[in-house]
Amino acid sequence: MTRDGASSRYAVIGNPVEHSLSPRIHAAFARATGEALHYGTVDAPKDGFAAAAERFFVDGGAGLNVTLPFKLDAWRWVDSHDDAAGEAEAVNTIVPQPGRAGRDGRPSMHGCNTDGVGLVRDLEANLGWRLAGARTLVLGAGGAVQGVLGPLKRAGVAELTIANRTRAKAERLAQRFGLAACDLTTVGGGWDVVVNGTSAGVSSAGAALAALIPSEAIVGSRCYDMVYALDGATPFCRWAAEQGAAETSDGLGMLVEQGAEAFFLWRGKRPDTAAVLGELGRS
Repeated sequence: MTRDGASSRYAVIGNPVEHSLSPRIHAAFARATGEALHYGTVDAPKDGFAAAAERFFVDGGAGLNVTLPFKLDAWRWVDSHDDAAGEAEAVNTIVPQPGRAGRDGRPSMHGCNTDGVGLVRDLEANLGWRLAGARTLVLGAGGAVQGVLGPLKRAGVAELTIANRTRAKAERLAQRFGLAACDLTTVGGGWDVVVNGTSAGVSSAGAALAALIPSEAIVGSRCYDMVYALDGATPFCRWAAEQGAAETSDGLGMLVEQGAEAFFLWRGKRPDTAAVLGELGRS
């Protein structure tokens, strides 16, 4: 991988992706570490991840972050995985491997997953939420959730349960990780931490999904949304506060922390995240 400004092109690929904060975050990382790079966005068609990623690297791209809805597509597309991506079967960071041949004559692509370490760092280091011994509920069973289950389990939670609208999907995921599963309507109460990985965090359509979750699951809990809001609280955080959550937070800190880990994988330098979070309005 070259490290000069002319050829060090990075991006986040997703759909939609035009409002992503990742370019601003990585620009701040670059300033703080003295690295010269350009970081943009790739808005790929929902059925066009492979073609868009291929084109980005053929055109000189040096690394990609992967966001919704492509984390499972990326896991299938890369040539190799780190332990976190292999465990999650989802990729959010792609690192080219110069000198190693991949498919169709291109360099080999190594898939990593920094979501879990990003979430745990935000919960524990930034927010001060204790995970060790915590009864923890995760809502959803998609690619984003798959990336955080292993790290949450290793953080020492007392109980970790996956709840999903389709219980069978939650059960398949729970079996892989040795966890418990249920549907959204039967989650019960008494949770210390609730992590939302469903669409309830990204659109008003999530209100119907949130209505399936009994209030007792939220009352007194610390509720975290894996997505972030550019202005104000996410729909899930607003709803959780209305149900009596003890504390709420969106996923801005997770975005910054997982981005810092990706930056380290690409550039070999781990930036200070506290300054970037302050710049973005999270004290």
